[in-house]
Amino acid sequence: MNYCLNPACPAPQNPTGTNFCRTCGSKLLLKDRYRAIEPLGQGGFGKTFLAVDEDKPSHPRCVIKQFFPQAQGTNTVQKAAELFTQEAVRLDELGKHPQIPELLAYFSQDSQQYLVQEFIDGKDLAQELTGSGTFNEAQIRSLLKNLLPVLQFVHQHHVIHRDIKPENIIRRRRDSQLVLVDFGASKVVTGTALGKTGTAIGSAGFAAPEQSFGRAVFASDIYGLGVTCIHLLTGMHPFDLFDPNENAWVWRRVIKSSVSDALGRILDKMVESAINQRYQSAAEVLKDLNPPASAPQAVALKPQKPITPVAKPSQSPPAVAKSGGAIDADLAELKSQFLGTPTPKSPSQKPASQPVSSPSSQAAKSEIDHELEELKSQFLGSTNPKKPPTQT
Repeated sequence: MNYCLNPACPAPQNPTGTNFCRTCGSKLLLKDRYRAIEPLGQGGFGKTFLAVDEDKPSHPRCVIKQFFPQAQGTNTVQKAAELFTQEAVRLDELGKHPQIPELLAYFSQDSQQYLVQEFIDGKDLAQELTGSGTFNEAQIRSLLKNLLPVLQFVHQHHVIHRDIKPENIIRRRRDSQLVLVDFGASKVVTGTALGKTGTAIGSAGFAAPEQSFGRAVFASDIYGLGVTCIHLLTGMHPFDLFDPNENAWVWRRVIKSSVSDALGRILDKMVESAINQRYQSAAEVLKDLNPPASAPQAVALKPQKPITPVAKPSQSPPAVAKSGGAIDADLAELKSQFLGTPTPKSPSQKPASQPVSSPSSQAAKSEIDHELEELKSQFLGSTNPKKPPTQT
C-alpha cells in the first residue's frame, strides 16, 4: 500500500505501484526515493510514517517524520518549526551512536518539512508493559545499565532530551538493545545557556518539576528515566505514584514485585524533586548501580630487625653400630695390649708356643677378662656379667 502525505487528502490510501495519489493527485514519492506505506503515530509537532527507501536495491525500511503541529498560532507554529529543525540537527550529530536513530535526510517538499530517519524494528517499553506486565528488579537494572550510557553520550554533546518516557525507548528486536528516540523536544545547552528559562516542554508526569518553568538541566533526563522505571515496576501512571499531601513518591506501597533497598535508594534519588538532591549525571547513577568490589584493607606492619641466624654447633656423625663379632675382635686386641701377647689375625694363625702363666698373671688376666666383658655388654646392651670370685 502507498500512503499520501497530503494532510488535507480525504482518502490517503493508494494501491501499490502508484506514484500519484488517486484522490488528490499529490506526488507519493518524497525526493523521488522515499515512499510512505502506513502511518505510525502523531505527536505534538508532527506525524510519523513507515516508509521504504526505493533508491537502494534492498528497499530498506525507514521512518518519515512530517512537520504538522497540532497547536495553532503564529508564535506556536514558529516555535514548533524551530524544534523540528533542531531535531534534525540533533539526529545528525548524535545518530552515529548505535542506540540513537541515524538521520537519513532533511528537506522540504510541497510546503511541508520532512525528516527521514533510520527505522528501529522493535517494541517500545510502553508496549512491553502492556503485553508482558510489570518489570522486576533484574529488568530495571538491565534497563538502567543499557540506557544510562546513551544518556551520558547525549549529555556529553550538550544535549538534553527533555522527553524521557517508555514510548520513546524502543527495544530493538535483532539485538535487544534499547534505543532512545524522538529528539523533537531536545535542547542544546552551553555553559551560559544552561539554567536559563526556555520553553516549558515534556510529557506530563514524566517531566521533571523544573521543566514546567522552562529550566531543564541534565538532571531533568535522570528524573524522567527514574519515573519511567517506577512506572514500569508498578504499571501505574506517575500521577498515581506521587502523594501531594506528603510531597513524596509512594511507589513502594503499590509495587508488584520486591525491590532491594539498594535499587530503591537509587530510584528515590533519581526522582528527587529538588535538583540539588538528585543525581547530577548518568555517571553518578552508574557508579551506585555498579559499586566497586570492596578490596581487603592492607594491614600496616612495623619494620622488623633482620634476624641473624645462629650457627649450630658441629656434631660428629653418629657412630655406626658394630656387630658382635667385630666387638669381640676389638676386645681381644685390647686384651693383648694389656697382657703383651699378640692377637692372631685369623683362626688358622696360632702362636707357635705359649709361655706358662704364673698365678699372679692368671689373676690379672681374669680381671681384664671381666672388664672387657663389661665393655662388651655396654656396646651390645646385655646385662653386666657377674664379677668372678677373687682368688686368694
